[in-house]
Amino acid sequence: QLLVLFIGCVKKSRQIIWIPYDNLHNETASNGISLNFRNTLTQYIIEGTIISYIIHQEVDLSASPQRVYEALLDSKQFSELTSTPADIGREVGSSFSCFGGMISGRHVDLIPGQLIVQAWRVGNWDMGIYSIARFELISQGAETRLIFDHTGFPVENYDHLKEGWQKNYWDNLQKYLA
Repeated sequence: QLLVLFIGCVKKSRQIIWIPYDNLHNETASNGISLNFRNTLTQYIIEGTIISYIIHQEVDLSASPQRVYEALLDSKQFSELTSTPADIGREVGSSFSCFGGMISGRHVDLIPGQLIVQAWRVGNWDMGIYSIARFELISQGAETRLIFDHTGFPVENYDHLKEGWQKNYWDNLQKYLA
């Protein structure tokens, strides 16, 4: 399994580095850049500059994976759970807009009841800057463990996004699905 790291958040290039997922300390990437990892899977430092963070969150929800999937991808349900307007496409490649247009993007991969991967952006980011939001849904009896990873966002947004996912998504989902 490989981890893809996008450098474009600090440097304006769109260079991609492939790093073995199971070997994440003081490695050299496939393009020869030496990487120093701190706080495993949290921040990446190249030559003293933080280039990317990963937000990794896991939440248990009192609903089936299909029910969670529907709540995240159905415009009406998402609007109800966030109390904000949402327009969410249902096909790979379709667009979505939520929180009254503050969040937008496109669906990169969709596996009903299992996986949602989105090219995701905040409205006030520089044009052309997209991050990747990945929602994996794992059945645990009558519940779902949602494993979430968010990568490729501007590093200065780390704290805001980390708190925002909990407040605007997970807390609302838990209430909505209860």
